[in-house]
Amino acid sequence: MSNRQVLFPHHKPIIGMIHVPALPGTPGHHLSMPRILDQVKREVETYQVGGVDAIMLENMHDLPYLKREVGPEIVASMTMCAQVLRSATDLPAGIQILAGANQAALSVALAADLQFIRAEGFVFGHLADEGLMDADAGPLLRFRKMIEATHVQIFADLKKKHSAHALTADVSLLETAHAAEFFGVDGVIITGVATGKAADLEDIRSVNQQLDLPVWVGSGITADNVADYLAVADGLIIGSWLKKDGNWREAPDPERIQTLMQAVRRWRESS
Repeated sequence: MSNRQVLFPHHKPIIGMIHVPALPGTPGHHLSMPRILDQVKREVETYQVGGVDAIMLENMHDLPYLKREVGPEIVASMTMCAQVLRSATDLPAGIQILAGANQAALSVALAADLQFIRAEGFVFGHLADEGLMDADAGPLLRFRKMIEATHVQIFADLKKKHSAHALTADVSLLETAHAAEFFGVDGVIITGVATGKAADLEDIRSVNQQLDLPVWVGSGITADNVADYLAVADGLIIGSWLKKDGNWREAPDPERIQTLMQAVRRWRESS
């Protein structure tokens, strides 16, 4: 697997999630931009001290989400947050802009020197909370080429959580993964059905055995099960469990981060 872990300092990297406070114009917005940026900086420092291998930003508090197209106020705000992230750490960093605003995420990543994005709806379509989301691999990769951002890697969710997949019920997870690989994705992400819900270990193992790309797990990781997932995946994206009380709406908890990363180090030393 020649391109696995190129971005990351450790085998089987752990990405810690920063859920950026609600941004200007969204229903939940209540903090000034200076306060939002201060919170992002504090969370970056918490994750870095805790020993994660990379950090990713996501505008998860911007409920309810827009589909594909977000306003300039969101792109500008996320760019400012990404610049704070980049100035606060040399760790590999990425971004996701909900919902499915993959071109906006690429633009922010390029402007702020981030290394990857998490993309929704790369191949096939699905019915999301926000409505019907068509696949965007073609437009997205053309846009990446046009803005000269081919160095920014794209990790795409397969059969995304919080979505209905009746339209593609006859297309297996593995077939979806092969389609994403054929269309030029840099890595794939497998999740459970919702935020914080565990993904199926056998699904991950099956896809990873037959795909020549990094296979990430994007939900449901805890200190208790992290070794099981490290055994079958190439890397883990962790948000909810690392927060206070395991609640994604809270700030990262230093003790939880330390506990999880100790489990990761034990697995690395024994494997």
